[in-house]
Amino acid sequence: MTKIWDWLQDVVAGYGYRPTLAGMWLIGLTLLGTLIFSIDEPHRSEPGRGPSFNAIIYTLDLLLPIIDFGQEKAFIPASGLQWFAYLLVALGWLLAITLVAGLTRVLGRS
Repeated sequence: MTKIWDWLQDVVAGYGYRPTLAGMWLIGLTLLGTLIFSIDEPHRSEPGRGPSFNAIIYTLDLLLPIIDFGQEKAFIPASGLQWFAYLLVALGWLLAITLVAGLTRVLGRS
């Protein structure tokens, strides 16, 4: 299990030494999510209420674990896209945890 975690830290953020790599992952996942949700827009959770749909903001709302733009609660993806939305949430948390772990490792050595 430790080897998997080390590998993830290396791939996602270069053990904290390459935070731009984590930014590239975020940009890539944002572009992918924006494209997919632009093609197949999620349905409103409450018809006629809430903000207008924005594919970029919706994707960022899924990816960024602490920030809430209100899009995730206002829209529900269709059956197949729901799994993609879950994947984006999981990858967002993984990206955040790995980046924080890598940065604390680097800062702890300084």
